[in-house]
Amino acid sequence: MRRGLLSLVFLLGLSCSVFAADRPNFVWIMSEDNSVHFLKLFDPTGATAPNIEALAAEGVTFANAFSNAPVCSVARTTLITSCYAPRIGTLFHRKSFMVPMPEGVKMFPAYLHNAGYYTTNNSKEDYNAIKSKDVWDESSRKASWRNRKEGQPFFHVQTFTTTHESSLHFPESDVSNKPTKNDPDTVFVPPHHPKTETFKYTYARYHDRIQDLDKQVGKLVDDLKQDGLLDSTFIFYFGDHGGVLPRGKGYAYDTGLHVPLVIRLPEKFRDQMPEKPGSQSSSFVSFVDFGPTVLNLAGVKGSDKVDGHAFMGIGHQQLMESDESFGYADRFDEKYDMVRTLRKGKYRYVRNLQPFNFDGLMNNYRYKMAAYREWRRLYDEQKLNEVQSLFFETRPAEMLFDVEADPYETVNLAGDVAHAEILKEMRGRLDGYLSGMPDLGFFPESYLAEKAADNPVVFGKEHQREIDQLLEIANLELLPYIEAEAQLEKALASNDRWHRYWGLIACTAHGKAALPLKKKIDAIAASDSENLNRVRAAEFLAMAAGIDPVPVLKETLANAKTATEANLILNTVVLLQDSKPGYTFQIKPKDVKHVTGNRGELDRRLEYLSGKK
Repeated sequence: MRRGLLSLVFLLGLSCSVFAADRPNFVWIMSEDNSVHFLKLFDPTGATAPNIEALAAEGVTFANAFSNAPVCSVARTTLITSCYAPRIGTLFHRKSFMVPMPEGVKMFPAYLHNAGYYTTNNSKEDYNAIKSKDVWDESSRKASWRNRKEGQPFFHVQTFTTTHESSLHFPESDVSNKPTKNDPDTVFVPPHHPKTETFKYTYARYHDRIQDLDKQVGKLVDDLKQDGLLDSTFIFYFGDHGGVLPRGKGYAYDTGLHVPLVIRLPEKFRDQMPEKPGSQSSSFVSFVDFGPTVLNLAGVKGSDKVDGHAFMGIGHQQLMESDESFGYADRFDEKYDMVRTLRKGKYRYVRNLQPFNFDGLMNNYRYKMAAYREWRRLYDEQKLNEVQSLFFETRPAEMLFDVEADPYETVNLAGDVAHAEILKEMRGRLDGYLSGMPDLGFFPESYLAEKAADNPVVFGKEHQREIDQLLEIANLELLPYIEAEAQLEKALASNDRWHRYWGLIACTAHGKAALPLKKKIDAIAASDSENLNRVRAAEFLAMAAGIDPVPVLKETLANAKTATEANLILNTVVLLQDSKPGYTFQIKPKDVKHVTGNRGELDRRLEYLSGKK
C-alpha cells in the first residue's frame, strides 16, 4: 500500500518548487475506451497515430500505465480523487448513490484552483463522489484555457469521445456495406476472439476511430502552439480505461486496464527534469498517481490522505518507483461481479471472488455491439475453440498470467507448479490491499447504500475486523473443499448475516463438491432472515444440485425493498437463465413495482428478461 508517501513527496517537491510566475500549465487529453493494444506506439498491432507519436518524441512514454478500474465512472472518480474506489465507496458504475469526499481530501484540481490556477474541464465528469465548488472554474463543452486572466496558469482537461464504445454500435449490415480505411483483412485479431468477418471489420473500424482521435489531438496541440503556450505546458495524453472491444472495457484484464500514457515535457522546464524527450519509463503508474503528480509538478500541496503518489516532478527529486498496480471491477450498469487484480512486473493476478458470474453475462449496453452478439451466438452454436469459449464459462477463483509471454491472458498459470511461489506472493499482496483499505466491496451494494453512504471511509474503518473475516471466508474458495468444509459450515451457521452470505458464495464456487452442506443451505433458502442470503442459497442449489430456483427468487424479489437490492437478485436470475442447464423465469415489471430508489439499472434487466432487448 502506498498511502502516506505523498507528504514526503511534497516536502521534497516544495524545496524545488518554481516561482508563481513560472508555474507550468497542464493539459490532459483523455481518449475514451482504448487500451495500449490499439496504438502502434505501444503495440506493433495497433494503429499509427502520428500526433500522439510526436508528443512521445518530445516527452516520456510510459509502458506500464494503468487505470485502476476498467469502466469510466469508477476510473474517473479514482482519477479525480486519487483514492481507491473500494475504500471510499465509489466502486459501482453507474452510481446508485453519491458519497462525500473522504475527510481531509478534495478532488485534486481544487488544490490547483485554490493556488491560483484556472481549472477547466471539457466536458465529461462522471464522478461517483460529491465534488466541492472550487474544483472547476468551468466544466462544459465550451470550457477552455482561453477564458483565464492574463498570465494565469491553467489546468485543462479535454475528453475526446471519438473512440467511445458507442462508436462501434453499428448494424451488422455495415460489415459488408460500409468500408473502413484500415483493411479488415490485415488488422490483427487477438486469440481470444474468433477471426470472423465481423470481428475483423470491428477492429478495422476502431483503428479508424483511433486515427480520427489522433487528428483531434493534433488540432489541440496546434491551438496551444498558436496561443504561445506549448513551451510552458505539460501535456498528458492517456486513455480513460482499457479498450472497448469485447472483454476489454468492463473487465479486469490488461485489455481493460492497461492504458496508453504519454507526457510531453515543455521546453521551459526540460533542463530542470531528469526525464529526457523521447525517453521511455518502465515504472508502473496508476490513476491514483496522476493527481499527485500534477500537484507535485505545480509545486502545490495536496492531501496526505490519498492512495496515490507523485511519479514526476520539476527538479531532481527522489520519487518512489513501483512495479505494481491494483485494480477492481464490481457492478457495471446492471451486471454484477466482484474482481480484484494485481499487476506486478510481468504477472497479472486476478481474483474472481464470484467465479460463477461468467464474464459474458448479459449487459445490455455491451451487447449493442455486433461483435458481442456474434461471439455469444457462436458460443451457443459450439463454433468457438477452447480459448474463445472461456468468456462464457465459469472462471477459476484465481488466475495468474504472464502478460509478457501471453499479452491477451489466455493461459492460466495458477495451477502450474513452476509458478506456485509467485502465485502465493501475488495472492498475499492482493489480500494486503483488500484488508488494508479496507475493501467495502465485501458488503452488498444495497447494504452500503443504506448504512455507509454518509461516510464510507469511516464505515470501512469501523467494520475493518468484519471485512477481514469476510475476506477469510471468501478465500475458502481457494482451498480444496475437504480442507475448507469445516470453516464453510461454521460460516453458514454464523449469527453474522454477511458471514453466511460469503459462506454461500464460497460454496457455489466449490460447486457440487459442497453438496454435503446442502441441508444447511436448504434451510437458508427457505427462511434466512436476510433476503439476499436466500438468493445466494437458491443460486447454489440451482447450480450444484439442479433444484428449481424460481419459487425462492420470485419470493425474494417480492420482498426486495429497493431497486438496488432487486437488481442484485435479477443478476442471479439472468445468470441461472443463461448458464447451463438454464432455468425459465417469467419476471415482469409489475413484480418490482413496490421497490424504491433509482430504477435505471433494474429496468435494463427487466428489458432483457421480457425479451425487449
